[in-house]
Amino acid sequence: MKELTPELEHDEAIALFRATVIGGLATRELDHGELIAELRELSKRRFRPPGASVTKAFSVPTLQRWLYRYRKGGLDGLRPIRRADAGRAKALAPEQRQLLCDIRAEHPSASVPLMLRTLDLAGTLASGAVSAQTVRRLLRQAGLPRITRRNRDGDLEENRQRLRWQAPHVGSLWHGDVCHAMKLVDTATGKITRVLVHALLDDHSRYVVRLEVRTNEREQDMLEIMANAVREHGAPDRLYLDNGATYSGSILPIVCERLSIHLLHARPRDAPSRGKGERLFRTMREQCLDHVRGPESPHDVLVRLLAWRDLYHDTAHSSLMGRTPAMVFHEGMQEPKRQKRMSLTEQDLSDAFRIRSNRRVRKDSTLSVDGKVYEVDAAWLGGKRVQLERSYLDPDDMRVLFEDQRFPLHLADPVKNASRRRRAAPKEPKHEAPDFRPADVALDHMLGRKPTPGGE
Repeated sequence: MKELTPELEHDEAIALFRATVIGGLATRELDHGELIAELRELSKRRFRPPGASVTKAFSVPTLQRWLYRYRKGGLDGLRPIRRADAGRAKALAPEQRQLLCDIRAEHPSASVPLMLRTLDLAGTLASGAVSAQTVRRLLRQAGLPRITRRNRDGDLEENRQRLRWQAPHVGSLWHGDVCHAMKLVDTATGKITRVLVHALLDDHSRYVVRLEVRTNEREQDMLEIMANAVREHGAPDRLYLDNGATYSGSILPIVCERLSIHLLHARPRDAPSRGKGERLFRTMREQCLDHVRGPESPHDVLVRLLAWRDLYHDTAHSSLMGRTPAMVFHEGMQEPKRQKRMSLTEQDLSDAFRIRSNRRVRKDSTLSVDGKVYEVDAAWLGGKRVQLERSYLDPDDMRVLFEDQRFPLHLADPVKNASRRRRAAPKEPKHEAPDFRPADVALDHMLGRKPTPGGE
């Protein structure tokens, strides 16, 4: 831990400096003539005040005033006396001060130089009548700090307080993010492969619950990574993500709801709110990624990152008061609440990741899913609306549902289908035609005769 050193406030440092200059005289018994002689001699010496870059000498009246104030009030008597009207912009009339405050309140993003230049051009305030620093002090004392614009849409950054915070227990909150690590170039083909590091970080312990290297950042990747983390460590209470396309799909909210995970997204363009994940990636780069030489595949990067992660988990963390992420995480995993979240079975996980959607089967008994053509063997489903059921844990595990019946799907093979025998359409079962003769019944009714069966 860094050694603590005293840091004096400016007025306290000034008081200490003045006491050092006249301290020797304050303890001596001198008559008036001797004191004046000593002060004249002292006024010839040069001293360097706190924060000054040059030395200076002080006059006899100044030294005499310091001496009397020191004898009367001690060190506090030597502190600089602040002007009663400090920061009130005395060079401005009351109506001018009020005008500046009104402008800042109405236009919080306007800078002080812009305000002064505009008032000068408008003839309201003469150029050089007051300095920009004086106006800034005036506005600051009035509680009107400048609020800068953050984007072209005109949204203003809120002047809100940020606090250091931490989740109450292990598994209470996971951070998820993606780091664009590097690009690999195949020297033979010139093909470029992106290396993306996906990470899930436990907020309370700073333990990396999942670290994977992939070449894509789709929602499917996030779902698979989260499933792997939940299998190993149980489901978190909350999942905190940014607003990227990877985390803003339609499937992730459904899965989180089924697993009783509260899904949270950071405010757009608010990077400080995701500081823990950003700090993890910064450490990862500085200690590992920046020193990986000549990787040939994403796997080469992954094995080095996993080795680094083990060292990271066993390194004392400042935010954990010198404890390691591994120690805090494994202790927290023994709590009854975490044990309950660890009780998810593979069937529970499979059900949570199984999604249904309404689709229509083409006349040739096929469906298109994620750019691939699948085929159902029940040819009579052609042209009917069905429900497509798929598991996002196994992208190839798909089936269609129709009237409480399930029919498997498989990839269509057009070449094989060219020589495949077509199944004949099921024949309608033979049955006796019903006795339905509207015209004959109407005629019998008009003639007043009793209808005869079969029209006889």
